Amino acid sequence: MEGENQTEANKFAIVGFEGVQQLQTILFVTFLVIYLITLLGNLLIMANVYFNRHLHTPMYFFLTNLSFLDINCTTIILPNMLALFFQGKNLISLTECLFQVYFFLAIVSTELLLLAIMAYDRFVAICNPLRYMAIMSKAVCIRLAVGTWIVGLVDPIPHIILLSGLSFCSSHTINHFFCEMTALMMLSCSSTETLETTSYILGSVLGLLPFSLVMISYVNILMAVLRIQSAQGRRKAFSTCTSHLTVVILFYGSLSSAYIRPTSTFSMNDNKLLSLSYTAITPLCNPFIYTLKNKDFKNALRRAKKTL
Repeated sequence: MEGENQTEANKFAIVGFEGVQQLQTILFVTFLVIYLITLLGNLLIMANVYFNRHLHTPMYFFLTNLSFLDINCTTIILPNMLALFFQGKNLISLTECLFQVYFFLAIVSTELLLLAIMAYDRFVAICNPLRYMAIMSKAVCIRLAVGTWIVGLVDPIPHIILLSGLSFCSSHTINHFFCEMTALMMLSCSSTETLETTSYILGSVLGLLPFSLVMISYVNILMAVLRIQSAQGRRKAFSTCTSHLTVVILFYGSLSSAYIRPTSTFSMNDNKLLSLSYTAITPLCNPFIYTLKNKDFKNALRRAKKTL
């Protein structure tokens, strides 16, 4: 019994959403459906792009990367959340918790950079269409994608090193539905000032720089579109950007609402609700946003159905 208690003491308990015991079954089914639709929708995008040569363009190449990120994001978070709804809490070791923090931060960092590259791709396509394929060549696209993944995978390393050096108090209860870094830091007995400063600096660089690139790209796109004489041409140009811009607003909006706020107004319950938007809702919405009004994608899907 003593050994068992010691094992339990070395683990963290993720409590998820408190006070929802009577809604456990409904929440389990809801998030299971969200998870399955997210997997199916993003896998469908990846398969359709892979098997249709008409979609072998830079825009769809980056879209498959985004779909892969969304699949990984939901797979890291939602299965554990589903377990929480029946178990009440989920025990996890510090090592497992740090791995979850690492992969979550890596995915977020990579997606921030990828959305900026996708905005740049739309900028080149609209503002410099004659040289589009020369500028966004296959080699350039691969280098850009590999670069985003490398930066995304390296960025969380300082956070993990500093987190692993923290001492934790007697309370090992994480007030969140996954090992979220802020919730984990709140349990520390030692100073988190270095970690907070590091997070602020790296978060500012990987948040503001990509966001600035997105804004510069869309300002130039807007100016170029307004110079188009025909209304049909303007609509066509805008239609190629609206899907990506919607995703940018959803992702950046939810992240900034969760983390860029005064400490005096910070609430972990609000943080959990906002975290749902970029860990579950945005990955769910992305396939619909990118495909519902995309004629090229729907035509490619029809051709794929005819060949089956």
